[in-house]
Amino acid sequence: MNFMDMDSTTRDVIERYKKALQEYVSNECEEALHQAYEIGRQAVASNMGLLGLIDAHGDALVSVLRKTAPDGDELARQVDAASRYLRESLSSFEMFHLRNQEANAALRRMNDMLEKEAKRVAHALHDQAGTLLAEAYLDLAEIARDLPQPAVARAHRITAHLDQAREHLRRLSHEVHPPILDELGLVPAVQFLAEGIAKRTGLVVTVNGSTPRDFSQTVNTTVYRVVQEALANVARHARATRASIRMWKEGGRLHCLIRDNGAGFDVSIVRIRNAQRGLGLVGMEERILALGGDFQITSAPGQGTTIRISLPPQKDS
Repeated sequence: MNFMDMDSTTRDVIERYKKALQEYVSNECEEALHQAYEIGRQAVASNMGLLGLIDAHGDALVSVLRKTAPDGDELARQVDAASRYLRESLSSFEMFHLRNQEANAALRRMNDMLEKEAKRVAHALHDQAGTLLAEAYLDLAEIARDLPQPAVARAHRITAHLDQAREHLRRLSHEVHPPILDELGLVPAVQFLAEGIAKRTGLVVTVNGSTPRDFSQTVNTTVYRVVQEALANVARHARATRASIRMWKEGGRLHCLIRDNGAGFDVSIVRIRNAQRGLGLVGMEERILALGGDFQITSAPGQGTTIRISLPPQKDS
């Protein structure tokens, strides 16, 4: 990239780097070397990138050597000093990488704990609520035997309400933690989820794709949760009539495309709002990035929304 095409923050980092490198190469003072880490940290903060800093180092070193025109031992000394300066500046990138790894590992552990808790809640909802409903059926049937005929019809209506409650509880427990995800795979689980949302909201949802067997349960669960959150957002906010989900394997990665024909939104504004709440788009993106995946969302007012994600294979712990 041309120097003048860079933003002011990046240009400032490069200029500081050149001046500090020249000072360190000239006299190898520790104060100048200490600046290297701070400048590297600023490069990280400005999204300058590792290659950008290395390019800046190359340009700065050429500039220094042209000014001093060293030869023999002095040239070797200056190049060695410049190498030490570069290593010190790059250490901030290493620290940033390590912190990202630790944060992603912590996020994966948190997601694993949430999934275990969701599984426990789903089982409790299914088993305990199912037991209570079964007892209610038996008690109602026993009462109905002693009721006059007009009252029996009312008891049948109550039984019908209990049937509806049982079906809602079954779907809710499956959405909290779908056993079908463990038993049949990602696509059938998403199809079941889409059917439930369609029944509750009237949204027409189509699901296409095959179930890739060589992806871990962690990957499948992550994609399921992102689709679940995306469809919930469509149902709540998008004023859409249709949504589509497509999943496929390509280049050794699992890809998923989620689209709706809703009202759309300004992505940058919604990202800021979501970041303040710690939910929504940011939560979906963090789930994907924690597994080394890619997350992209495209939307604009009046143009619907498209979410693209891809994930590499993962080993379940």
